Amino acid sequence: MKASDLHARLPTLAAKRPVCVLGSAVIDVIADAYALPWRGCDIELQQQSVNIGGCALNIALTLSRLGIAAKNALPIGQGTWADIIRASLEKQGIRSEIHTNSGDNGWCLALVEPDGERTFMSFRGVEHQWNQTWLDQLQLAPGTLLSLSGYQLAGPCAELLVSWLESLKEVTAFIDFGPRIADIPAPLLARIMACKPLVSLNRQEAAIAAEGLNVAGDDIEGICRAWLERYASPLIVRLDKQGAWFASAEDIALAAPFPAQVVDTIGAGDSHAGGTLAGLAAGWSLGDAVCLGNAVASYVVSHRGGDCAPLIEQLTEALLFANKDV
Repeated sequence: MKASDLHARLPTLAAKRPVCVLGSAVIDVIADAYALPWRGCDIELQQQSVNIGGCALNIALTLSRLGIAAKNALPIGQGTWADIIRASLEKQGIRSEIHTNSGDNGWCLALVEPDGERTFMSFRGVEHQWNQTWLDQLQLAPGTLLSLSGYQLAGPCAELLVSWLESLKEVTAFIDFGPRIADIPAPLLARIMACKPLVSLNRQEAAIAAEGLNVAGDDIEGICRAWLERYASPLIVRLDKQGAWFASAEDIALAAPFPAQVVDTIGAGDSHAGGTLAGLAAGWSLGDAVCLGNAVASYVVSHRGGDCAPLIEQLTEALLFANKDV
C-alpha cells in the first residue's frame, strides 16, 4: 500500500472488534551513550528523558492516539515509579484494569548509541506479579484481539499466563516475543503456538526462530513459509527500513516501508504492533494492517523517546508529506 492509499484509508480506521492489551507499564530512563559499557569501564551518559514505557503501555498509547479504544491490563502499584505512571496515564486518558499495593512498578535504563540502536537494562516490579485474581477481572468478549509480550511469556508468571491463554475462547492473541523468544522453553512455546496466535518478530528474533525451522536466518520468505507449515499461524517479520514481511494462509508478501529520518529506535516494535492491531481491529486485511504498522513505526523512529506515537491527525499529515516526496 502506497502512502497515498494509506492516507486515503485512514478515515476508515474505527474499531470493529475489541482489543485487550496485557503487559507492563514501567519507567524508561533514556540516555545517549557514545558506546556500550564494557566490563570494568566508567562511561559518561547524556540523559535524554524519563518517560513512561513498557511494551504494553507503548501499544496502549499507540492505539489510543489512533482512536482505537482498548481494555488495558497494565498492573500499577504503589511507589515513586507507579505514581509517575498513574499520573501520566490519567493525563492521557488511559485507564488500567489492574491496581495493586504489593510494590512499585519496574524501570528500565535505555542506552541509545549514535546510530540510534538501543540497549535495555530492566528492573522488575509489580508488572511481573500476575495472578489468577487479576486475570479473572478480564472478561474478554468473543473476537477480542489480545496483545501479549514475550517479557511476560518468558517471565516468572509464564505458566499461569499460558494456561489462561489456553482457556480463552474465540480470542486471537497477538504476540511480540521480543528478545525473550530465546528464553521460552520449547514445550511452553509449543503450547503458545497451539493457540494459533499472530506473531510479530524483528530480524534478529526471526533468525532465532529460523534455527528451529531448519531455515537460513537471512531467508525471510523461507522463514515465513516454514513457520506457516510448522504452526499454521500468521507471522510478521519486521525489517526496519526494508518494510515487513507478513505471512498467512491467504498470502505471503512484503509490506513496503515508509521513509524515515531515524533519530532513535526506542518503541519502534511496540508502535508497529499498535498500528497493526489498530488495522486488524478495524477489520483491515493483515497486509494492510502491517502497512499501517510500518507507517506508525516510521513516524516513531523519526522522534525522540518511545512514547511519541502519532495522533491520527499527525500520521495523516506525515503520510501526506511522504506522498509529496515520492
